[in-house]
Amino acid sequence: MPSRTLTPDTTLLFATRIARMFAYGFLSVVLALYLAALGYDAAQIGALFTLTLIGDAAISLWLTTSADRIGRQKMLIAGAGLMLFAGIVFALTQNFFWLALAAIIGVLSPSGNEIGPFLSIEQASLTQIVRDQDRTRVFAWYNLVGSFATATGALVGGALVQVLQTAGNAPLESYRAVVIGYAALGLALMFLFARLSRQIEAPRQTAAQAARANHFGLHRSQRVVLKLSALFALDAFAGGLVIQSLLAYWFYLRFDVDPVTLGAIFFAANIFAGISALAAARIAARIGLINTMVWTHIPSNILLMLVPLMPNLPLAVGVLLARFSISQMDVPTRQSYTMAVVEPDERSAASGVTAIARSLGSAVAPTFAGALFAASLFNLAFFIAGGLKIVYDVALYFNFRAVKPPEESRAQESSLRAAKGGEAISK
Repeated sequence: MPSRTLTPDTTLLFATRIARMFAYGFLSVVLALYLAALGYDAAQIGALFTLTLIGDAAISLWLTTSADRIGRQKMLIAGAGLMLFAGIVFALTQNFFWLALAAIIGVLSPSGNEIGPFLSIEQASLTQIVRDQDRTRVFAWYNLVGSFATATGALVGGALVQVLQTAGNAPLESYRAVVIGYAALGLALMFLFARLSRQIEAPRQTAAQAARANHFGLHRSQRVVLKLSALFALDAFAGGLVIQSLLAYWFYLRFDVDPVTLGAIFFAANIFAGISALAAARIAARIGLINTMVWTHIPSNILLMLVPLMPNLPLAVGVLLARFSISQMDVPTRQSYTMAVVEPDERSAASGVTAIARSLGSAVAPTFAGALFAASLFNLAFFIAGGLKIVYDVALYFNFRAVKPPEESRAQESSLRAAKGGEAISK
């Protein structure tokens, strides 16, 4: 990452990303085990996780769409406070009502993935304080450090539980120690967010802008955001048909792969995916954000559809890893593009609305994938997912190829001026 982008606020936002994703990975390893040790069955645990996701969608939508108006720093501190609240309640009570309330209001990540209002507001803040030409590269590193922090948190959480149990602690108490650690990390995040400067805040809205803004905090960029949200929801639905747990299950059914081998396959896949995000910034600087999103995504989706056609495990794994090696190039470019094409005082809202659209799209997909698996049509999930993703790519290209982010518009104008200057000299 360029040293010129390492301002105190940039460094702090990377530190909060690392701490938060570490916390999510740290808790995700033991959360279900902790609830089971409290005496809850699988149905109750699933219900709590569903309430967590529903509550997160609602709370995050309100926080992100209000952040540019009320204050980004305030909403980030509020989100960290909800992490602290959830951790404390889960550590102190076994009552289902209070656990459900904490799951709905608080911020917990059952999967270890990003959850809460943080991603949207942090990306809007980063866009505010870095140069346009550095934005995509910064987002690539932002995604990469988050992936590594989650993996590290999961390793540390599992190791801590093992150490505590080896020392003679009961399983329940070892799990509770991780929950308490999660709450402590929420408190640490509150202090980190409190150190951010006013530089991250959105420009103050004019009276006319405030009057035009809808309930989602959007005004001038509303049409663009809604179109992007619809397309992102389609992409997320397609991705939800082949989430990692279902891919692992497919490998188990098709090739009878043991859990240890599955872990190695997906560890490698996630490393390839994380590294691919870094390459996206270099490619985007040459061919543009939309072109990078589309022309790296289509080959990735073709490779996805080839996986079930492979006759043996080594070939299937090879194609899957090839797919993951380019699969995440659209993530930092998608995030960067969304931040670039909306007004500065709509960035948190735009990121929040598009993130919720993706969440809703991905949330319903596993139900359809499960039906395909139940009907022994599990190979079909790969073809439907890849096909829908290619439809998304084509629609994105034709709808947004003419909508340029500022750095590309300036580069295009410079090229045109240079060409006109060359013509004038030749005459």
